[in-house]
Amino acid sequence: MIKKLLRSVREYKRASILTPIFVAIEVVLEVAIPFVMSYLIDYLDMVDKGVVASDMWQILKYAGILVVLAGFAMVFGALSGVQCAKASTGFAKNLRGDLFAKVQTLSFSNIDKFSTSSLVTRLTTDVSNVQMAYQMIIRIAVRAPLMMLFSLTMSFVISPNVGWVFLIAIPILFGGLLLILSTVNPIFKKVMKHYDRMNLVVQENVRGIRAVKAYNREDYEVEKFSEVSEDIYTSFSKAEKITSLNGPLMKLVIYVTIILTSWIGARVIIGSGGALLQTGDLSTLITYGIQLLSSLMMMSMVLVMIVIARAGAGRIIEVLDEVPDIANPDNPVDSVADGSIEFSGVNFSYANDINKLCLSDVNIRINSGEVVGIIGGTGSSKTTLVQLIPRLYDATVGEVKVGGRNVKEYDIEALRDQVSMVLQKNVLFSGTIRDNLKWGNENATDEEIIEACKMAEAHDFIMKRPDGYDSHIEQGGTNVSGGQKQRLCIARALLKKPKIIILDDSTSAVDTKTDRVIQKNFASAIPNTTKIIIAQRISSIQHADQIIVMDGGKVADVGKHAELLKRCAIYQDVYYSQVKGGKK
Repeated sequence: MIKKLLRSVREYKRASILTPIFVAIEVVLEVAIPFVMSYLIDYLDMVDKGVVASDMWQILKYAGILVVLAGFAMVFGALSGVQCAKASTGFAKNLRGDLFAKVQTLSFSNIDKFSTSSLVTRLTTDVSNVQMAYQMIIRIAVRAPLMMLFSLTMSFVISPNVGWVFLIAIPILFGGLLLILSTVNPIFKKVMKHYDRMNLVVQENVRGIRAVKAYNREDYEVEKFSEVSEDIYTSFSKAEKITSLNGPLMKLVIYVTIILTSWIGARVIIGSGGALLQTGDLSTLITYGIQLLSSLMMMSMVLVMIVIARAGAGRIIEVLDEVPDIANPDNPVDSVADGSIEFSGVNFSYANDINKLCLSDVNIRINSGEVVGIIGGTGSSKTTLVQLIPRLYDATVGEVKVGGRNVKEYDIEALRDQVSMVLQKNVLFSGTIRDNLKWGNENATDEEIIEACKMAEAHDFIMKRPDGYDSHIEQGGTNVSGGQKQRLCIARALLKKPKIIILDDSTSAVDTKTDRVIQKNFASAIPNTTKIIIAQRISSIQHADQIIVMDGGKVADVGKHAELLKRCAIYQDVYYSQVKGGKK
């Protein structure tokens, strides 16, 4: 897992390497300061006749050395901080970019494994936690062990009789910290799931704010958010209460260590008459003891952060390790001959389980340039059927052919450029109308944009806006009506100039007259493009070359309007319910 995460360091390797180097130099300088200080204290202690010129010179010399050491320690500390910030933020930038790029490569079936809210949490909170852990690892996790090692070494250099006190204190404090960390680890894992749920609640509320207000459900939504927020608060509070024991445990061990160091050091000084240990040495030993145990406390903070980040890192790796179900074959075909479509013995299951089929035994032949209508009840798998054409999903069994070739033989980008699909849930992005339309073809000219909009009956309402095609669209297209949004999405699909265009219930919010005009525009402007129209209204498809009736994931019948009206009971029921109010 660590190796995979570190791939995102890339151009920030230099900063990641310089940080611990600068930290090591800073630690050496900081450890040297108490050692020099002990000489200064001992020298002052030896002066018993007042400070004369030569004494002052020695004092200034030691003071100068201390100032130089402190100055260099500050410089290298600042350098390590700058490089650490650069390395950690750069690593997070790359990791977030890699994660987002991976999501773009996943097929619908891959994305179905992760909820949208969970992906948002992984891209934000989880990456931020990993960034913080990385920042602490390359700086504090280097500083703390080095400080412990150097402080302990210098303690034994000064007085082996006192150094053993620190050796006893270290495992006691470290053991207590490990016990605390092992207790909070499962709590932090649980918190990540609460974050997923909170993001889901926020996302649903913001997307459906109009429905919330229309049904006066503000109080309910506030209560729902408060509930998940309370869960996060409760879990985090529990974890923080446990980790807060670090402080008292640290202070207890430090104070006991200082008392023992002072007591033992004083006995050694008195017993040896200053031969084995002097006053300055004892002061330095106390300083080293505080540095050593404080470093251990810092390590505990690093371990806490690693525990928090570990859960998020695992979730990030889950996405990065996800293998796209749909990928280009070796030597893919990069051009689609025509708009013909053929389904041969197709079965499909979202769970890739032959016992849980959404489509079964589908056999359909569509000629290039035909207008094909698809109708059926809710849950009859109309959308699932057409999603197999541009390989948004792959058939579990059987073949789907476009232009006479299995869709699995094509380069995915080449196939989808020639199969333009207006999804059931129309999506517009924040930006201008022109920006949204150019999703279909980023190189489209103004003339091509206008032509596509006229074909989709969108030009007139666009020109009524003050800024025309430069009018701003809010996120999700909330400042245009449902019918206007659908027509913009149809125009966007037309700009691709595809060989196949699929309208998945994409004129449901358009009035019957406008729908009829759009169909007429299609017939005259793109006669050679295969047009597949999923509709609930018979009037939208009754003039199609063939109509496919779906029922329970199967093709119930295929034929023209008049033929189906004579022989297909499902089609008859829909027709008479819409045209004659249910009377035959």
